[in-house]
Amino acid sequence: MEVLAERVAPARSRVRPADASLRLLADGVGGISLAVVVILWATGPGSAAIWTSTANALTGLGRLSGLLAADLLLIQVLLMARVPVLEASFGRDRLVRRHRVVGFTSFALIWIHIGSVTSGYSLLVGGNWASQTWDLIANYPGMLLAVAGVAATCLVAATSMRIARRRLRYASWHLLHLYAYLGVGLALPHQIWAGADFTSSPGARLYWLSLYALTLAAVLTFRVGLPAWRTLRHQITVLSVEQESPEVVTVRLAGRDLHRLPARAGQFFIWRFLDGAGWSRGHPYSLSAPPRLNQIRITAKGRGESLARLAALRPGTWVQIEGPYGRLTGERRTATTLAMFACGIGITPLRALLEDENYRPGDAVLVYRARREEDLVFRAELEALAAHRGVRIHYLVGHRTRDGSWLPAGAFEGSDADAVRHFVPSITDCDVFICGPETWSEAVRAASVAAGVPGPRVHSERFAW
Repeated sequence: MEVLAERVAPARSRVRPADASLRLLADGVGGISLAVVVILWATGPGSAAIWTSTANALTGLGRLSGLLAADLLLIQVLLMARVPVLEASFGRDRLVRRHRVVGFTSFALIWIHIGSVTSGYSLLVGGNWASQTWDLIANYPGMLLAVAGVAATCLVAATSMRIARRRLRYASWHLLHLYAYLGVGLALPHQIWAGADFTSSPGARLYWLSLYALTLAAVLTFRVGLPAWRTLRHQITVLSVEQESPEVVTVRLAGRDLHRLPARAGQFFIWRFLDGAGWSRGHPYSLSAPPRLNQIRITAKGRGESLARLAALRPGTWVQIEGPYGRLTGERRTATTLAMFACGIGITPLRALLEDENYRPGDAVLVYRARREEDLVFRAELEALAAHRGVRIHYLVGHRTRDGSWLPAGAFEGSDADAVRHFVPSITDCDVFICGPETWSEAVRAASVAAGVPGPRVHSERFAW
């Protein structure tokens, strides 16, 4: 392993105060867009009639809920369009949480829209709900496409629930989630052709067409164009493959002008290996070493087909990249000392950070949790970092026995917060970086805060999907 020369310069404060302002601005823009939708509806045709009858009230509610659902659906797509300013200011985990909240709210409003409009029209014509539903689908322009869009949205919502995500591989979930774009596209003709709030107002048409155009431009630019450009520019190929353990594989990659790739230790990419069938499935793997002039390295844990495919990669295989993503980087630091907590394959980005960051000997502590000794990935490399750069390492091996604790059995007698202070006596003066399974990371975060670490100094990023 190549270890960087010791760095003794203390870390400078590199936190960007503008992040909070950008998040507030983005949330404000989203709120304003919803307010514009309500105003356009309130000043449009039919809103005054909602007070004249139950049928008109239901129809008006249905139109408003449909417009709000469409607006939220577009916001949802924008949140996951990989827009760099949003990725940098929110972070991946915050974006995912907002994406889910916005998505499920939009999904609920879609069904309110369907139920209210159908019920309102049924009352107006004196028919039953089933016959009115068929009449809307068969005779109103764009409705068949809208039904297909709703079906696509239902598929996305169903696979976004926690119980479904646990059963799906990331690659399969990712492909299914692309149906969200199909749902948006299929809803547009219905809104243009049949939406009274759209067809009767030039201002409304301008607003909605602009919003659709902005969303489409963001997706094409950042989900399609930028990854394609970086893939072609850097021409990354597999250099070698190394089996770290029965379940962990390291892949070294070579490319052109990789020093110009805006990647930092601690970040991850979506990788597609162009080695045959299934190449379109993207996999999120973190960098396990700082980027070099013309080489980068990733390490991944898996089982079955996914691991076998990585292990079978041949040198020279072309790679498509999307990224870099993630904020678990040294840019978040404000202190000169570091405390790092890793669990399982969560060691990957933290190992890269330990090699890349500035700290004095003894000012970096790694607490590495694993189930078995053989699961301690990079042990030789970590020992080399300890010898060359003075990193203090604590290995915690064993099964968890206490619900909600981040500690294995027998590691420490006392509270989780006391354990943090025991393994890292200077914890209140440190930046704390955490990477591991979601529940474990939350336990470490809670213990660190309870031990006296200010919340802004605790850095973690969930790669949940």
